[in-house]
Amino acid sequence: MFLTLNHQKLDLYDFSRKFVAECYQLTNHIPSNEKFGMISQIRRAALSVHLNIAEGASRKSEL
Repeated sequence: MFLTLNHQKLDLYDFSRKFVAECYQLTNHIPSNEKFGMISQIRRAALSVHLNIAEGASRKSEL
């Protein structure tokens, strides 16, 4: 019933989704003195990779 888009069929997309989840789990173990800088940056970078795959797959190009 749900719409399956082309990027959701990619192995890389599935890997990046698992990578994001693992980054979130790993950053829970970083010491509290690093919480405000490094944790946010790691989480945003991992999520950015995942979202860029989806955005790039939606573009119509020959390459």
